[in-house]
Amino acid sequence: MESTFSSPAEAALQREAGTAGLLTPFADLDRVYELQRVVGFVRDLGCPQVALQFPDQLLGDAGIVAARLEETTGSKMFILGDTAYGSCCVDVLGAEQAGAQALVHFGPACLSPPARPLPVAFVFGQRSVALELCAKAFKAQNPDPTAPVVLLSEPACAHALEALATLLRPRYLDLLVSSPALPLPEGSLNPEPEPLERFGRRFPLAPGRCLEEYGAFYVGGSGTSSNSDLDPDLSRLLLGWAPERPFSSCCPDTGQTHDEGARAGRLRARRHYLVERARDARVVGLLVGTLGVARHREALAHLRNLTRAAGKHSYVLALGRPTPPKLANFPEVDVFVLLACPLGALALQPSGSFFQPILSPCELEAACNPAWPSLGLAPHLTHYADLLPGSPFHVPLPPPESELWDTPDVSLITGELRSLSAWKPSNDAGCSALTPRPQLDLVESSPAASFLSSRSWQGLQPHLGQTPVTGAVSGRRGIAIAYEDEGNS
Repeated sequence: MESTFSSPAEAALQREAGTAGLLTPFADLDRVYELQRVVGFVRDLGCPQVALQFPDQLLGDAGIVAARLEETTGSKMFILGDTAYGSCCVDVLGAEQAGAQALVHFGPACLSPPARPLPVAFVFGQRSVALELCAKAFKAQNPDPTAPVVLLSEPACAHALEALATLLRPRYLDLLVSSPALPLPEGSLNPEPEPLERFGRRFPLAPGRCLEEYGAFYVGGSGTSSNSDLDPDLSRLLLGWAPERPFSSCCPDTGQTHDEGARAGRLRARRHYLVERARDARVVGLLVGTLGVARHREALAHLRNLTRAAGKHSYVLALGRPTPPKLANFPEVDVFVLLACPLGALALQPSGSFFQPILSPCELEAACNPAWPSLGLAPHLTHYADLLPGSPFHVPLPPPESELWDTPDVSLITGELRSLSAWKPSNDAGCSALTPRPQLDLVESSPAASFLSSRSWQGLQPHLGQTPVTGAVSGRRGIAIAYEDEGNS
């Protein structure tokens, strides 16, 4: 019976952990991981200890890459392979624990500024791109040679965009090539005119032009991806791009194209649903999804003040990477908000395995700030830093006496009128700690206690003084899958 529903208990004890083999052919390591550029980066800094950060899918190459770099540079290399949060963020804390003076980040990166200054080199990898097939697909998707189009790509294909543009520019006159928004070296001057920086990319727009005028052609993906496993980088682009402009994607291996308009519409519809869920929520769980990105403490304080002003209770939860079993321990929480980097905040949204929805900070801002523009007019911001003071997108909360707090609001999910008192901010942050009852006795108001009192089963009853006193007896021995007194049945 044991082997029918699960593997034998001895299998977990006797299993041997194997070592991952090389994922990249040995002859291609220099090209894929740009080892010559990394060697120059380490030698220019003269760092005796350097941290190498790899995502999970590239750990098979970490050992040979570290050995090659140690042999060439003479510096000690430390491999960071188990980040507490997303692997796209620079693990500054891990590098400090290893005593490293610099860090080399391999794989996809969100390019968020780290919380502490540290020299960082980014290596996205160089995925092969079939330029002729991609150029043919571009011409099929954009028959008008005068239409403005931006070339976008996943980070591993960014190296091929200029070559693709060279094949297209004799015919297409208004073609814009984006590039990753890598941090500028210290002491370097900003280019003039300074390019627009958005979505983790730089766009060299001409004076008087705006990004909303351009369509998009994205090079990346596998060509067979569905909405369930959509890449967070592509999700960020689809949500933030102008809805009236065309957006198509192209597989760099086969040249197969997809019109992403339908996908973008589903993502925007889901965003509207999440905003409504946040407006209906009484208890909000703020998930700490990063400790290494700049201004995360300021953003957490902003979200707590935002929920307090909207009359909601909030809990701050530091759980590492969110998983359904972790979040299931908080059934009284109506919605969760993941405070993470732009890619980390979108990585968990398509998943339907969580009991409660997980929102981004931008969606909570749209739900709780009555001065925020409507969803059709407000830009979709994926980085929490855009919500903070000093950003051009920052919208301050209206004063308590503003009429915006008294605007009637109807839930699009339940169809009920939301209570106006829930939207009235309070001048005293602690005035909701005690709530008067009709009997004029004071009790502590807790969302968790209210949720527990509404449940039909509230746990084991102690029955103090109602049970006889007995001596301690020996209990069952073993593990839950097979106790010693159960035999082999």
